Amino acid sequence: MYKSLILFVFIFFCSQQSRANDARLAVASNFVNTAQVLVLKFSEQTPYKVSISAASTGKFYAQIRQAAPFDMFLSADRQTPERLVNEGFAVKGTLFDYARGRLVFVSQAPSLSTSVEQFLRQAQFKKLAIANPELAPYGLAAKQTLDALGLLPKVQARLVMGENIGQAAHFVFSGNADAGLLPRAFALETPEQKKLYQNSWLVPESLHQPIIQTAVLLTRGQHNQAARAFMQYLQQPEAQGIIASHGYN
Repeated sequence: MYKSLILFVFIFFCSQQSRANDARLAVASNFVNTAQVLVLKFSEQTPYKVSISAASTGKFYAQIRQAAPFDMFLSADRQTPERLVNEGFAVKGTLFDYARGRLVFVSQAPSLSTSVEQFLRQAQFKKLAIANPELAPYGLAAKQTLDALGLLPKVQARLVMGENIGQAAHFVFSGNADAGLLPRAFALETPEQKKLYQNSWLVPESLHQPIIQTAVLLTRGQHNQAARAFMQYLQQPEAQGIIASHGYN
């Protein structure tokens, strides 16, 4: 009995130590590839491990409020992390902006008789992929852009809506939509995407709210050493350089 108790205490202690060296990161879909690079660099320099889950910002907001086991959250906007802090699901004073995204209009059209900008302004596309504006900040920026251009009523029936920006991008890359409003960062990820972005137009920020991406330490991770260390790493010059190299300001 005594030996069993010692074994139980030992196993419990080891599991707690392992937990202290691990952290779970919830990251907005647009940033997942960049986050993977950052996590790899971080793990090479520290004893900590970070696992990544990707989804839309709105979906993570709902999951975190339902006690999803995440320690950190990299949102695609500022409003959602602020809301989580105000509601007691994130730690006050840990908010910081880690990236500024840009929206790009891309077209699958092999040759354009007009400029890419005019292709959008004249709504010459058959299907336009955007992320769900109710869940994804890039989708909201896309909707605001279409509204600012006076196109929203005209193209509403032609919108192909993804649950997150990754799914919206898949619609374009797979040919299920001949155009899309997507993150500029996606242009740097694969040769196929780079080729697609040759037919692109960088949407002026005057057409939508700025896409400020904000990080926050969640209440579950407030005593997690790995989570706090990763949050600090994100603010270091090395991490900021990696973020910039992936197409963020």
